[in-house]
Amino acid sequence: MNKEFTFAIKCISFDEDYRPSDNTRITTNFANLARGASRQENLRNTFRMIDNRFNALAHWDNPTGDRYQVRLDIISVGMNVDGENTGNALPLIEILKTTIIDRRTGEHIAGIVGNNFSSYVRDYDFSVVLLERNKDQPAFSAPEDFGDLHGKLFKSFVNSDAYQAHFSKPPVICLSVSSSKTYERTENRHPVLGVEYVQDAYSLTDDYFRKMGLQVRYFMPPNSAAPLAFYFSGDLLGDYTNLELISTISTMDTFQKIYRPEIYNANSAAGKSYQPSLKHQDYSLTRIVYDREERSRLAVEQGRFAEEHFIKPYQAVLAQWSAHAAH
Repeated sequence: MNKEFTFAIKCISFDEDYRPSDNTRITTNFANLARGASRQENLRNTFRMIDNRFNALAHWDNPTGDRYQVRLDIISVGMNVDGENTGNALPLIEILKTTIIDRRTGEHIAGIVGNNFSSYVRDYDFSVVLLERNKDQPAFSAPEDFGDLHGKLFKSFVNSDAYQAHFSKPPVICLSVSSSKTYERTENRHPVLGVEYVQDAYSLTDDYFRKMGLQVRYFMPPNSAAPLAFYFSGDLLGDYTNLELISTISTMDTFQKIYRPEIYNANSAAGKSYQPSLKHQDYSLTRIVYDREERSRLAVEQGRFAEEHFIKPYQAVLAQWSAHAAH
């Protein structure tokens, strides 16, 4: 194959009126919140939590704690296989872009792109490939090439003309820490990201993101209950402003309080040595309705969707492209 894949980017406002489109991954955090009888109340409460968290962290020159508002846009990335037109772009990735609105000056400040990360191919890797490989096996293992294709696709997107035309900085993705690892608090403290944690061994997710060209650091922001995992390229502390970092923290800390309250809405904060657990009992629930079991089931369904509509039909093309793609 002589040409790279090309990417089509669509931007949809994530607000109280948002309704997921037919080709949006239904397990995506924002899509999950926007379904069902409580959809508008869910969304309204989520945005209020994000704004309150942002203003608590951006407290300087903000005496009434309501100076800033965070606007979110859903970035949907489609991939055009060589020779096909944009109308047939295969849904590949969905991420979020933050914009900070300064109510005092009226300024709209660009935030960070990334934040939440949703990927059909990742669903396929984790919910189809891993499950099938480890079925009835005594010990868990992952294939040696696990995540190779996905990593190359992601790096190709970030290096693409489409990405460069839309975004001025590399993405930062923020996820929950792994319940299978223990994290140790360090003496390193950042005014916005908070106290840094480290761990002895990387998780499967950490390795998966490493193949996407992203390294990881773990920080527990002020007044958070647990560290967050920040995946980035370059210099997390030097490449982004405090307001940019706060936009990611406020958005993803809110999502995690909703989706993993046992960890991120716990009634006591992580200690010096910390192992997250979804079996932790001492936590508070948000007023936002969410069905975690349904989300796990849908992840398998969407992994199968990716297999049927992307992996199998384009297997030869993907293999040829992957063999020549830069590592």
